[in-house]
Amino acid sequence: MPIPAPTWPLRGTYHTISSASVESIWQKISDLADVSWHPLIARTNLPYGLVAKPGLIYRAVSRLMPWPMRIFVELVRPGELLSIRILALPGVEERVIYRIESSVCGTTCISYSVMLRGWLAPLVWSLIQRYAAQVADQLARAVETGAKPAKNTCLDF
Repeated sequence: MPIPAPTWPLRGTYHTISSASVESIWQKISDLADVSWHPLIARTNLPYGLVAKPGLIYRAVSRLMPWPMRIFVELVRPGELLSIRILALPGVEERVIYRIESSVCGTTCISYSVMLRGWLAPLVWSLIQRYAAQVADQLARAVETGAKPAKNTCLDF
C-alpha cells in the first residue's frame, strides 16, 4: 500500500504577542545582518545596518548545519510585512513571511509564516518545524530585552 503524499505545499504559521512597539520590532526584522535572535539562521554576509529592500540577494548560514543558503528579499512593506525566499538545497524552496500588526490595547502581534515546496520539503520540514515555531517568540524576546547583536568581523562562506 503506497504511503500518502503530504499536502503540498507544507506550511505553518506561528504567532506571538509582544509589548514592544511595531517600530522596534520592524527595526529588528529589517536589519538582515542581525540574526543573533533567530533560531534557524546563524549569520549572514551583510554589513550591520543594511535594511531589507526588495530584490536584495544575500547569503546566510543555518544553525542546524553549516550549509550556505541564498536568500532573496521578495516584498517589503515597512512596519508591516517582510517576505523572503530561501534557496538552501536543490529540491526545496522556502518562503518566509513576517507580519507585524498593532492592536488597540497597545500590544503588537508578530506572525511568522513558512511554506516549503519541492521534493525535499518533507525532510527539511521535519528538521526545521520545531525551530520555526520559536522564531516569532525569539524575535519578541530579543526586542523586549534590547538584545545587542554580536559583531562578526569575518564571515567564511
